[in-house]
Amino acid sequence: MSVVEGKKTQQNEWGSNLSFILAMIGSAVGLGNIWRYPYVLCFNGGGAFYIPYLVAILLMGVPFLILEYGVGYNYKSSFAKAVKKIHSKFEFLGWFLPVSVYMIMIYYSAILGWDGIYIVLSFFKGWGNEPKTYFGKELLQSTESYTGLFHFLPIIAIAMLIGWVIIWFISHRDLEKGLGKLSKLLVPLLFIIMVFIVIYSLSLSGASTGLEKLFKPDWSNLLKFDIWMAAFGQIIFSLSLGMSIAFTYASYTKKETDLITNTLSIAIANCSFENFAALGVFSILGYMANQSGKSMDQLLDTKSADGLNIQGAGLVFVVYPTILNVLGKFSVIIGPLFFITVYLAGITSILSTIEPLSFSIQNKFGWSRHTTMSVLCGIGAVISMLYATQFGESLLGIVDTFINQVAILIGVVLECVVFAWIFDSKKLIGFLNNKSRFLKVGTWWLLIVKIILPIFIIIIWVGGLIDSIKSGTTEQLIFTLISAAVLIIATLVFTFLPAKSEEWEQTEDRV
Repeated sequence: MSVVEGKKTQQNEWGSNLSFILAMIGSAVGLGNIWRYPYVLCFNGGGAFYIPYLVAILLMGVPFLILEYGVGYNYKSSFAKAVKKIHSKFEFLGWFLPVSVYMIMIYYSAILGWDGIYIVLSFFKGWGNEPKTYFGKELLQSTESYTGLFHFLPIIAIAMLIGWVIIWFISHRDLEKGLGKLSKLLVPLLFIIMVFIVIYSLSLSGASTGLEKLFKPDWSNLLKFDIWMAAFGQIIFSLSLGMSIAFTYASYTKKETDLITNTLSIAIANCSFENFAALGVFSILGYMANQSGKSMDQLLDTKSADGLNIQGAGLVFVVYPTILNVLGKFSVIIGPLFFITVYLAGITSILSTIEPLSFSIQNKFGWSRHTTMSVLCGIGAVISMLYATQFGESLLGIVDTFINQVAILIGVVLECVVFAWIFDSKKLIGFLNNKSRFLKVGTWWLLIVKIILPIFIIIIWVGGLIDSIKSGTTEQLIFTLISAAVLIIATLVFTFLPAKSEEWEQTEDRV
């Protein structure tokens, strides 16, 4: 191995197992835990939702993460390089998923920018008495017409560019000095702030009303197809399954790493965080219902004039400011802490979305980490300006739906086939079990990753695709096709460009 090659390897390796675990927790614990999960839990059977939720974790979350970690450790290379090594005809998949995840990173930067603005606003409740009007009409000036692309919003652009500078500053450094060190600081801080917010929320009058609404089980929902698909969809979204992130992070690990135990730790931390966040959200909603004299059903009825949209961005940028307006003097503490928490979660998630494409480019074209990250951040910042327009919010929703409900799920199915069948996941069992202190994998695991998991994900994919087509307008379908074209073209370009690095062909099995 040359000195240059050795240096590259050192730059792309975790300094400790703790860095790996915290970085993966930071990747998993993100915006979806805070603004998506409370809605999913409440509107999919409440307490009854925990049955499909736990099934999804055990049947898909843990087994698939173990598979990704195992294959990632085996090759200790980028996702694209490993997939090519398994079978050269599947190299396109090795670029398809990293590019998909990079597209997520670009629109996440818009959400990060919005939240950065709200951190400042939260100190003096700058959203005024009508948070919904402020967010949609004053700040984003949102429109569903594509003509909004020609109306630029400087304040949004500036907030997004600040986020890109932060992302670049952390990501272009050596892995342990940048992402590793930051994860050790931000992830514990993220949990500490959330614990403070939830404890305070539980002390509010009316908190029990919100929690009763959240956890009240509707057992009849267990017979509905939707609740099971919601549970599996949440675990895919929450744990970033099949996004090549877990694979890439595992490829940076040291040889003594216990991958199975790490998988369990990460899954437990992620699920604990999102359930803990739900406690805080609904405790405060209960307080709001108590203060306003409205029932929880009235607050949560999106068709009612008094209803609040607790799904998606509405929870963070409309519902929470509305709550802070009636929270009293402590809102000047809780408000900034909450939006800082969302920002930290966004940063740790975004940093994980650039790694798969970056490492793949380094492997194939011989670029340094510094150069690769700088170029990707620069290109991402330029493209992200599309979201700093009046059509930005609508475009974000379109691209998000396409990537998460169509593109990523296709990639996950193909990844299952390539890793479980063509690579043959059976080869990993001895290695994984020798390192594991607790859980052991065997025939049950092979059955899940080879047969059960692909079938479930195909069902979810078909459901998501049908839903997207049924609910989409003509404009939405056009921009979905444009997003698909961009993804496919970028994938083909990376696949067919000739390699510039000798390392591209040098890959060996470790298990």
